[in-house]
Amino acid sequence: DEGVTMHRSVDEMTGLSSIEVIESAARPMAGRDKRPMVMLKDAAGEYVSVSGSNTPVQYLLPGNSIISVDDGATIGVGEVVARIPVEASGNKDITGGLPRVADLFEARKPKEPAILAEISGVVSFGKETKGKRRLTITPESGDPFEALIPKWRQIAVFEGETVEKGEVISDGPSNPHDILRLLGVAELAKYITAEVQDVYRLQGVGINDKHIEVIVRQMLRKVEITDSGDSDFITGDQAELVRVLEQNERLEKEGKFPAKYQRLLLGITKASLATESFISAASFQETTRVLTEAAVTGKRDYLRGLKENVVVGRLIPAGTGLTHHAERRRKREDVERLFNPSATEVEQELGAQLTALDSDDEL
Repeated sequence: DEGVTMHRSVDEMTGLSSIEVIESAARPMAGRDKRPMVMLKDAAGEYVSVSGSNTPVQYLLPGNSIISVDDGATIGVGEVVARIPVEASGNKDITGGLPRVADLFEARKPKEPAILAEISGVVSFGKETKGKRRLTITPESGDPFEALIPKWRQIAVFEGETVEKGEVISDGPSNPHDILRLLGVAELAKYITAEVQDVYRLQGVGINDKHIEVIVRQMLRKVEITDSGDSDFITGDQAELVRVLEQNERLEKEGKFPAKYQRLLLGITKASLATESFISAASFQETTRVLTEAAVTGKRDYLRGLKENVVVGRLIPAGTGLTHHAERRRKREDVERLFNPSATEVEQELGAQLTALDSDDEL
């Protein structure tokens, strides 16, 4: 309705008129609850439906949208129906750059992140509340997911559309934690790698993906235990992924219940301080606190990583150094086994000696 949900404005420079949607807050009371939209009709005058359903196609228009077609006009596939004005961002070279790389590697949550679909299903819009739009995703089986989205947010889906888990519902900067939770480790690694490469490519710098992937791997070392099973972990604990996998493998061999966990994304600063090695953590930040905590709790550093081996002046456990350390470990275990035999070995040796004594008695 003209004057209620939209008005015509004339460009002073060109003299051309355009139809503009009025913001919800600026409308008269009669238009506050109305939802401006564009709907399509076919040659027979019937509303065009979403493919594979009876739901008519509806293009919801946010405030300040400029409608590019008149009522009753004929349009073709790919033609612009409406334009949504977006504020031009500042110089990308300034807003991007190293601060952007720091945000990615510190796994910071953006201020107004993109809203992603929590489940796969069909989109529908329910009763609106003051300043918010109710969006429901109904799956084929199970409970529907409902979200209240502010009216000023641009929604990228329409009524009756089928969305997949992790698909963008409302545009905005991506939240890496949401990507990990909904789409998994592989998609998160692709996202961070692509974003970092974009920044360096802008400066004409070429970096091999493997260097970024190594950093991402370190950011994903920790997991949160959701179900301890028969393991030594406690539900809610944060643990190293490698240790959890080792213990789960042992429990499965014994026919026990393994621990269940979910992956965590830590920024590089937090990941460095949360490492198993106190030497590695102390060489990075908060040296006094890290060393004091290690001394009080009686921590032991097994020098498994690269950094701690560099600090103490040993060969790093990589390349030829890996073989060197493996050989030293094998020799040490042989010596320990010789002087500290296990209970099983003692039992076997004792059994062999008793058998030999019995044989001598029979003779």
